[in-house]
Amino acid sequence: MRLRLPRAVLFDLDGTLADTAPDLAAAVNLMRSARGLPPVPYEQLRPVASAGARGLIGAAFGTGPEAPEFAAMRTEFLDNYAAAIAIHTRLFDGIRETLNGLVQAGLQWGIVTNKPARFTDALVPLIGLGDAACVISGDTTPHAKPHPQPLLEAALRIGVACESCWYVGDDLRDIQAGRAAGMATIGAGWGYCGNTDPVSWEADVLIAQPGQLLELALPQ
Repeated sequence: MRLRLPRAVLFDLDGTLADTAPDLAAAVNLMRSARGLPPVPYEQLRPVASAGARGLIGAAFGTGPEAPEFAAMRTEFLDNYAAAIAIHTRLFDGIRETLNGLVQAGLQWGIVTNKPARFTDALVPLIGLGDAACVISGDTTPHAKPHPQPLLEAALRIGVACESCWYVGDDLRDIQAGRAAGMATIGAGWGYCGNTDPVSWEADVLIAQPGQLLELALPQ
C-alpha cells in the first residue's frame, strides 16, 4: 500500500522506539524476589511489556486490576521501576538513524505513549530522545490510547494536520488510536506486539525493521 507522504511521524515509546522491557521485567521480578519467589523468565514478560503494570503484574502474579491487592502491587511495581528506569533500556537498532533521516528530510517526529509523565519525563532524555518535537504521555490528556485524544494533542502541538501524520506502534491499541485520529498507521513488527499477530491489527502498513519507515516516508 502506498501512503500519502507525511509531514510528521509520531511514535509509541515502549516496544517501538525503546526496548524498555528489561527494566520493566526487572521491576516486577524484584517484587517476586521480595516475596521469596523465583523470577519469571524474561521471555514470558517481554511480550506484555507494552501493557505496563497491568500486563507485567498479571504475567508475574496472575493478578489483575479487579483484585483488591492490585493497587498496592501496582504502586510497588512503579516505585521499583522509577528507581531503576534506564539500566538496560536502549533504543532499538536503527531507530536513531531513522529519526535522523526524518529530520534531515524536513519531517518532524514526536512521541505519544501511555507511559505516565512521571516516567516519560525521566526516561526520554536518558535514552537520547530529548529532541522529540513533542512528548505526549499517558496522563497528558484525560484519555489514553486507544482513545485518539493523545494523538490529536500531539498533532496540535506540532502544528501538523492529522491526515499528514503517521503513527507507528507495536500494539493493537496504537493502531486503533491512530486510525481514530485520522492518521496513517504503521505496525512496528520488531516490538513487543502483546502476544498477538500484528497482521490482525489491520494497520495500513506493517514493517519489520525501523529503517523501512524511511523507505515509505521519503520521496523516491
